[in-house]
Amino acid sequence: MMTLQQSERPAPSGFRVDVSRGQRIGRVSSEWFARPDDERYLNLSDLYEAVRGRAERAQARTVESRAIRVEANRDDAERLALLVPGRDGPVAPTHWSFGQLCTLIGAPSSYLRQLPAALSAINLQHGLISHRAELVKILEADNGRVELRAVTGPEYGRIWDHELVDAVMKIAGNGTGDTRWKVPGVLDWATMTHNPFVDVTKDTTTLYASDRDVFLFLVDDTNPIEAGKLPDGSPDLYFRGFYCWNSEVGSKTLGIASFYLRAVCMNRNLWGVENFEQITIRHSKFAAQRFAQEAAPALTRFANSSPAPFVAGIKAARERIVARTDEDREAFLRKNGFSKTETSKIIETVLGEDNRKPDSIFDFVQGITAFARVKPHQDARLELEGKARRLMERVV
Repeated sequence: MMTLQQSERPAPSGFRVDVSRGQRIGRVSSEWFARPDDERYLNLSDLYEAVRGRAERAQARTVESRAIRVEANRDDAERLALLVPGRDGPVAPTHWSFGQLCTLIGAPSSYLRQLPAALSAINLQHGLISHRAELVKILEADNGRVELRAVTGPEYGRIWDHELVDAVMKIAGNGTGDTRWKVPGVLDWATMTHNPFVDVTKDTTTLYASDRDVFLFLVDDTNPIEAGKLPDGSPDLYFRGFYCWNSEVGSKTLGIASFYLRAVCMNRNLWGVENFEQITIRHSKFAAQRFAQEAAPALTRFANSSPAPFVAGIKAARERIVARTDEDREAFLRKNGFSKTETSKIIETVLGEDNRKPDSIFDFVQGITAFARVKPHQDARLELEGKARRLMERVV
């Protein structure tokens, strides 16, 4: 294993990388495209204050569903108001909690949203009264007016968004370079270099929070890891990265994904990804304990871990020769579950990219993942990438 020392780091032009290898993952890019400016944060401190503040203004209670009363808002004929047990004044449902109420009674939320508020209120009230009575956990927040942020089952195990952000801050500080973990830089396609020295702006940030979730993506892209050589003899450089997400109102699970990657482009696609691993925690009764005992420590372990096992696995895969002839190559791929057409395409892919046919486990894995990238359907890509991962696991 060799990591580049401080004196060997480049000027702000960045690190030369080969993104033709490994997987391309678009999860962060999807978040980047979808987030409006008011959901983008420039550092972890501001993000933490925002999500911690709303948690401090929130109150969770358990009530009976049939006891909730719905009416058209007296002050705004286009809005609904809810009267819930234990609160004197009306509560305004958010877009998300309105959908949860509709799901509770089996009503189509998109249809009810199109109706006049008074008619929508009648339908929703009928559903709450006629539906079997059950306990629900509601989350209210006072933001100048009292809002209903969530309606979940009574056993819902809430992990607050600020708890996840706090766990990340313990390893990443402000997320802008005060530790090795930071908002990623940008790949320059013209020179194929990943430049980690990019200002954090609304356009480049990867720290997001909405009224229903948080999503954070950070990398260690000023400390590249060399894991072998490319066909031209230049170093094959990787960076460590992770992203995590949560919803305290029940729109998604809590999850953490860790991986090694070669670059991040301006659209926040992850290029050249290897060793992708992910854990998720459903918000069930003991979710908070699982977060404390499993997810947060796993994040810390990855942040502080040595890349030696990863580098050793790459080295072993490069050295494991499994085919020396065309017959060997075809037999190896067919034995590992690839069709005759896939087999020829994978071999052609390696030949086109490396100007030679595959002979090692690493060659075949890179060929499979490159072939997977051109598949138009996600399920086909995932199936191929799963087969590539299992090949790598055989030598690690």
